Amino acid sequence: MNEQVRQLAPGILWNHFADLNAIPRPSKKEEKVIAFMKAFGESLGLETKVDEAGNVIIKKPATKGMEDRQTIVIQSHLDMVHQKNSDTNFNFDEQGIDMYVDGDWVKAKGTTLGADNGIGVASIMSLLSSGDIPHPNIEALFTIDEETGMTGALSLKGGLLEGKTLLNLDTEADNELTIGCAGGIDVTATGNYTQTPATGGTAFKIMVKGLTGGHSGADIHLGRGNANKLMNRVLFSLSNDYNIGISEINGGSLRNAIPRESFAIIVVNDKASSVKEAVNKLAEVLHKEYKTTDPSISITIEDAAMPASIMDKGFLHKMLRAVYACPNGIYRMSPEISDLVQSSNNLARVLVKDGSYSLQCLTRSSVETEKEDLKNAIASAFELMDASLTYAGGYPGWEPNPNAPIIQLMSHLYEEMFHEAPHVNAVHAGLECGILGTNYPDMQMISFGPNIFGAHSPDERVQISSVQKYWSFLLETLKRIPVQQ
Repeated sequence: MNEQVRQLAPGILWNHFADLNAIPRPSKKEEKVIAFMKAFGESLGLETKVDEAGNVIIKKPATKGMEDRQTIVIQSHLDMVHQKNSDTNFNFDEQGIDMYVDGDWVKAKGTTLGADNGIGVASIMSLLSSGDIPHPNIEALFTIDEETGMTGALSLKGGLLEGKTLLNLDTEADNELTIGCAGGIDVTATGNYTQTPATGGTAFKIMVKGLTGGHSGADIHLGRGNANKLMNRVLFSLSNDYNIGISEINGGSLRNAIPRESFAIIVVNDKASSVKEAVNKLAEVLHKEYKTTDPSISITIEDAAMPASIMDKGFLHKMLRAVYACPNGIYRMSPEISDLVQSSNNLARVLVKDGSYSLQCLTRSSVETEKEDLKNAIASAFELMDASLTYAGGYPGWEPNPNAPIIQLMSHLYEEMFHEAPHVNAVHAGLECGILGTNYPDMQMISFGPNIFGAHSPDERVQISSVQKYWSFLLETLKRIPVQQ
């Protein structure tokens, strides 16, 4: 199926994308793709460097006649979110992405596609390998680990780049020019609990599946169901009305993905048939509540093998209430920028099993003080269950500068080429620009890209015609880069 992708236009870009998607590249495990990119730069005879963190920098001189133009830094991240449907048999550490063409879209079979940010990476590879695309001096920056901590951008030292203008290719709508983004921090609650033997009764497995999921920042305003919160709602309701024990809860996966699935093993000491009926009734309620955002929502209960142990009743009581109290979704909208989420939280992972638990959140805000406030609200909920709190992966937001020359140039160029004004905005998602700006404070930045829908989920897809539009915009932008002052 990947051969279909290689036949698409522009051929140079899609072929590089197919080559890239043949390389396993999960966040935190980028060794293969770093080696791939280093070999790629060296094969072109270009100056290629891998820094201490694993970021790859490849420099290409300007084409003839453009030597006097400003040097441009073009940046994308090498890693991708690895998500798959539960019934998809796929090993992300070993296999390349299995792509196919569906009308005007490129998709993957049951997994994330890697268009985020693989289309950006492939675009830069195309510029580096081309012999006939006009461009100024290019410093290509390929960062690692953007999706789970932005540690590549955080580790990039000053002085490695000379360019004063950065084009980030990680926006997912072709009519948007992104000029600002939210910062974020990982909040994790962990601890241990007492277990008691599971004696007698009936065991059931409860499953929350079929949710839409998506990007925990860019899609958080859409009101989609969070599998961890919905599972907790089911378990909370059952614990109030029936004598149940809980052996295990396992929901969500990655912090930057809205959780789509959750599973729990419970033990019912009496009224087993009534518990089944109660779950089915609550499933009907939740289907009505989420029929617009999550039409395929499924909440089921089935017989299960009896577990060896269940949670102590005291811990169970505290845990269900702490998860219920944990803020999730929009915390505050921006009072200054229309329709922009200012602060939010994603309860991304709930794992309670074998006497220990881990509850993981990704908290975002474009206002640092409000990010701290939301972090404290989350911590307070979990401290009530005596959890230990850790904070990691904190990164700053990117403050918009709408008067920057590159933003003015590309805004006018977009209108000239496409006969409409672009949507110049800030986004409620993590982009590396704010971090890169800490060591390169004089660098003006902008982010753009093609239409990519369903990022961070197995529904991820990229629009072929939009890639063509975006590619023409990128090439024309490079032609218009002004002379070095």
